[in-house]
Amino acid sequence: MANVHDAERMGNKPHWEPEDVIGKMTLSSLLFSNDYRHIAIKGMLTSVVMLGLGGFMALLFRTELALPDIQFFDARPYMSLMTLHGMFMVFGFIIPFVISIMYYMMPKILGTDELLWARGAQWSYWLLIIAAVLLMISRPDFTWTFYPPMALRVGGDLIWMGYLAVVLVAISEFLAGAVLLKNGMAAIRRIGWRKLPLMGWGAISEGILLIGATPILALVGIFMYTDWAQITAVYDPSRGGNVMTFMFMFWFYGHPAVYLPLMPAVATLYTLLPRFLGRPIWSYWSAVTAFALLTGLGFVVYPHHFQPAENVSGMLQRTTQILTLLIFIPSTLHVFNWIATLWSDPIPASARRAIPFKFIIAAIFFLMLGGVTAYLNAQIAVDGDFVHNTYFVPAHFHAMFVGFMGNMAMAGFYYLYPYFTGRMYNQALGNTHFWFWQIGILTKVLSMYYLGFNYFPRWVVDYLDLPQWSMPQMMLTGAAYLIGLGFIVFVLNIMLSATRGTIAVGDPWAIDDEDTAGRAQPVSAE
Repeated sequence: MANVHDAERMGNKPHWEPEDVIGKMTLSSLLFSNDYRHIAIKGMLTSVVMLGLGGFMALLFRTELALPDIQFFDARPYMSLMTLHGMFMVFGFIIPFVISIMYYMMPKILGTDELLWARGAQWSYWLLIIAAVLLMISRPDFTWTFYPPMALRVGGDLIWMGYLAVVLVAISEFLAGAVLLKNGMAAIRRIGWRKLPLMGWGAISEGILLIGATPILALVGIFMYTDWAQITAVYDPSRGGNVMTFMFMFWFYGHPAVYLPLMPAVATLYTLLPRFLGRPIWSYWSAVTAFALLTGLGFVVYPHHFQPAENVSGMLQRTTQILTLLIFIPSTLHVFNWIATLWSDPIPASARRAIPFKFIIAAIFFLMLGGVTAYLNAQIAVDGDFVHNTYFVPAHFHAMFVGFMGNMAMAGFYYLYPYFTGRMYNQALGNTHFWFWQIGILTKVLSMYYLGFNYFPRWVVDYLDLPQWSMPQMMLTGAAYLIGLGFIVFVLNIMLSATRGTIAVGDPWAIDDEDTAGRAQPVSAE
C-alpha cells in the first residue's frame, strides 16, 4: 500500500535536532512571544496545570462517592466540583493540549518553520485563561452542560461570570480553529493536496469543526446571561422560553466538541506511528476519507444526546440513529489503518521501549473500547429506556476523552519532550506513569460501564447502599487515585528530567539498525 508520495506525506521525517527551548526562554518570551515553540509549550504546560486542577476536583467528589450517604459535603458543593471538573478537563486540558501539540509540530511537518497567524493563537490562549479565572470565581454548580431552567435558577450573584466564561471559551476555540485552518490550507497551496501530510488534513478538519461549531456556543452563553438577567426569555420556560431551543443550539456545538480533541489526537497518531515503526501508514487515502467523513457527520448527529426527549421522535429520531451508526465507518477506517500499519511488519525494539509508543498503543485500545460500546448509544430504545443519564454515558466519554485523547496527549508530550528540553525523560518513571494510568483508566471505565448497566444515575451525591452500586463506586474512587498518582509521577519526571535527564543527541527516536536490517520498503507508482 506504500506510495511514491509517502515520504512527503509523512512530513519529511517529523523530527529535528533536540534543543533546550525552555532553558533559553525568558518569562516574557514564554508569555508573549509569537514563536510557535513558545506558544505551544505555554499551551501544553498550562494544560498540565488544568489537568491537575480538574483531577484534584475529581478526587474530592470521588472521595465523597466512595461510600453511600453523605461523608464530607452535600449536593451543592458536589455539583460545583463536578461542574468545574468537567469544564477544566474538556475546555482547559484536553482540547488546548492536543491543539498545542499541533502548534508545535505543524511548522516542521508542513514545512513553514513558523505558525501562520500566531497572534490568533496568542489571543486564543489568553481568552481561555480569563475564562478559567471567571469559572473559579463564579463556581457554577449547573454541570458542564448547564441545562436550563436549572442553570438559570442555581448559583449566586456571580453566576453571570460562568456564562461569560462560556462565551470566551467559544471565541478562544474559534480563533484556534482559524489558526489551524489557515496553516492547513496554506500547506495545500504550497505542496498540493495529494502530498499533504495527514497532520495537515487533521488541521483542516479541526479548523472546520471549530469555526463551524463555536459561534453557536457563544450565542448560547449570551442567551443564558440575558435570560438570567431577564432581558430575554429564549430558554426560560417560566417566561415563555423553550428548553428544547437550548438543546438543539448547545448540542450543535456539543457533539462536534467530542471531535475537537479527537481530530488533533488522530493527526498526532498518524504522524508518530510511522515515525516509530519506520514505515508509511498503511493507507493514506482511507485516512483522508475518514477525516472528511468525521468532519461532515460530526455536525448532524447531535440530537442523539437528547433523543429520549419527546421532541426528538419520528423521522428525526430515526435519521439521527442512522447517521450515528454511519459515523462508525470513519472511526473504523482510522482504527483499521493503524492496526494494518502495526501488523504489516515486526515492531522495532526501539518502538517497544519508547514511552510515547506505549501510550499510542493504549490509546488505540481505548478508542476501540469506547467506540464499540458506543453502539448502544445509537439505539433508540436502548438509549431512551436504559443507558441515557446513567453511568454508561460517562463511561463511554471517559474511554474516549481520557483513554484515547488523554493517552495521545501524553504520547505527544513525551515525544516532544527532548525537542523542547534537550534531554530525555526518565524511563523508569515514564513506565510507572504509563502503567498507573492504564490500570487506573481501565478500572475506572469498566466500573462506570458496570454501574451504567445497573442503572446508577448521573449527577447524584448520595445513593442507596446496594452491592451492585457501592462496590463499583469504591473501585472507581481507587482508580481515580491511581490515575492521580500517575499524574504526580509524570509531573516529577518532566520537572526532574529537565535538568537531570540524559542529554538528547541527534535523533532521540532513531530506529535500531538490527530492527530494520533487511526490511523491504515497497513502493508503488500512483
